[in-house]
Amino acid sequence: MTFIAKPKVTHPALPHNARGLTRRAYEGALSTLCAGCGHDSVTAAIVEACWHLALEPQNLVKLSGIGCSSKTTAYFVSGAHGFNAVHGRMPSIATGANAANRHLNYIGISGDGDTLSIGLGQFCHAIRRNVDMLYIIENNGVYGLTKGQFSASADIGSRAKKGETNRQPPIDPVLLALDLGAPFVARSFSGDKHQLVPLIEAGLNYRGFALIDVLSPCVTFNDHEGSTKSYAYAREHYDPVALTDFVPREQPITVDYPPGEARELALHDGSRIVLRKVGADYDPTDRVAAQAAVRAGSASGEYLTGLIFIQDEATHPDFHRLNATAQEPLNGLPFEQLSPGAAQLERILARFR
Repeated sequence: MTFIAKPKVTHPALPHNARGLTRRAYEGALSTLCAGCGHDSVTAAIVEACWHLALEPQNLVKLSGIGCSSKTTAYFVSGAHGFNAVHGRMPSIATGANAANRHLNYIGISGDGDTLSIGLGQFCHAIRRNVDMLYIIENNGVYGLTKGQFSASADIGSRAKKGETNRQPPIDPVLLALDLGAPFVARSFSGDKHQLVPLIEAGLNYRGFALIDVLSPCVTFNDHEGSTKSYAYAREHYDPVALTDFVPREQPITVDYPPGEARELALHDGSRIVLRKVGADYDPTDRVAAQAAVRAGSASGEYLTGLIFIQDEATHPDFHRLNATAQEPLNGLPFEQLSPGAAQLERILARFR
């Protein structure tokens, strides 16, 4: 995979954060995703949140699995630590890194396929262990890298680029996280910067597992045969110059609307989704009410967005409190502390005999 570096020259008038850094310090390589992809809007929101929080780039850890979503980590905070795991296994790497160093900020970027199919078990156990991390799902309902097969989050009735119709019910990561006891659960839309940036900031500051499910349109595979805006239709009704796929440049889809209201959005192929923000009177501390609100929205064809549930950190101990992990990073401990000696090792092994 080849990444294109951005020029390091910056304008002297760019604003600085409390750490004296400009937003450029929180950017990464130039994106190679399709123009207009919702994932790039998520990247921009992460950059804005990290800059506003004045995080130290070298104290951030970026983790991902496999899929279009996994490329996102290359596009923000180039000075951070990073690890690209195999498909669906990112939560295990995040758990191990957390155990080794509790003083870093962890952000995992995953997709609906990476999380809800091959990585579903890993996702569930990261919640159960309450791993101290922000977990962002870039949710577009398809496997983008393997040509648009339905993911586990695809709605019933969705049509694939090749014309197949999805008949299987979706897995809702928000409902799943609420059912599993996740202490911080949110949902947003990639183009709603005013909602998404504060949610990312809150998730990065939360002590424990923080999930943000981000609906992120795919410009290549959220079209379908039968649509007059599909690429297949265009090939059938115009004389082709060459028999090759072409993904036209699209503008990112953006939205901004008040809390408590709903907005219908047209996606790149002409299909529509309905978003509804939680209102000012919504109580995000009631897990049962949150589950009911999400289910009610789903039944009426709406996606409820915003901070859906949050639990007091004191009442839900995170991974480090549960497991009494070392206060100091393991790579900073002297050999004498890391090596228990033969006698102590024998006593430890005896417990398992």
